[in-house]
Amino acid sequence: MAKITVQGTSITVYSEDDKDFISLTDMLKAKDGDFFISDWLRNRSTVEFLGIWKQVHNPNFNYGRFATIRSQAGLNNYKLSVKEWVAQTNAIALVAKAGRYGGTYAHKDIS
Repeated sequence: MAKITVQGTSITVYSEDDKDFISLTDMLKAKDGDFFISDWLRNRSTVEFLGIWKQVHNPNFNYGRFATIRSQAGLNNYKLSVKEWVAQTNAIALVAKAGRYGGTYAHKDIS
């Protein structure tokens, strides 16, 4: 996997089908504090942005399930992992990988 350096931090870039995905996990390791990707994904503005991006780039996006997720986003009891997001909406901009090069990756347009 390729690496880029951003403000002195090494960030992994994962490529698949001529699309580049940037490691959100690597970016969060460099950030101070206790912010997690699941916190970012529960934010209503994030969910709405991802929905708009999917409308433009993903013809197989599950809009019905997205509507349910959007209605819950921002609520205190709302929690959604990247794997759940992908499974429920047929998302293509976020990837959760396990193993040696594991982590959460976002399409370069998202990150």
